Amino acid sequence: MPWSKFLKAHWEAIAAADFFTVEVWTAAGLVRYLVFFVLDLATRRVEIAGIGPAPTGLWMSRVARNLVDEFDGFLKGKRYLIHDRDPMYTRDFRARLSSAGVESVRLPARSPNLNAYAERFVLSIKSECLDRMVLLGERHLRTAVAEYVKHYHRERSHQGLGNRLIEGERQSGSEPITCHPRLGGLLNHYARRAA
Repeated sequence: MPWSKFLKAHWEAIAAADFFTVEVWTAAGLVRYLVFFVLDLATRRVEIAGIGPAPTGLWMSRVARNLVDEFDGFLKGKRYLIHDRDPMYTRDFRARLSSAGVESVRLPARSPNLNAYAERFVLSIKSECLDRMVLLGERHLRTAVAEYVKHYHRERSHQGLGNRLIEGERQSGSEPITCHPRLGGLLNHYARRAA
């Protein structure tokens, strides 16, 4: 089955996962952090599953447990998780997904366009936020990522969704439009003032 047909047939049941790296200044000098995220393809909703300087197999196992939690796991109701062949997706990680009914779909090597939605999120968060900041410690990184994800869900239009917001509705009316800054004005959202 062609990839495009597979995606269309299973759209509501697929999530995509990926990592990206961020350089952070710490007391120990410049440290590279990995940010692991999962994206629901149908809604474009993003979950930051973990942030760490040196993730291990045990760390990934804990992340998998949280993702497939039967009450509030991000992968609840999903049948497939597509990801690349990074060795961080350990056998234990894939087994935890499988035990919860989520099939791990490993993409062929060197095929970033097969996980295009996840790659697009990485481009967005880096170009709109993280590449424009000097991050000072893990807490600063976590705050910046959390603020960007709020902006991404509530304030940023998505062309793939017909220029709609992931959460909420566009406002209409005659009230004046005001600017609502995030991260000291790095991210801005313009909306009508509440009546």
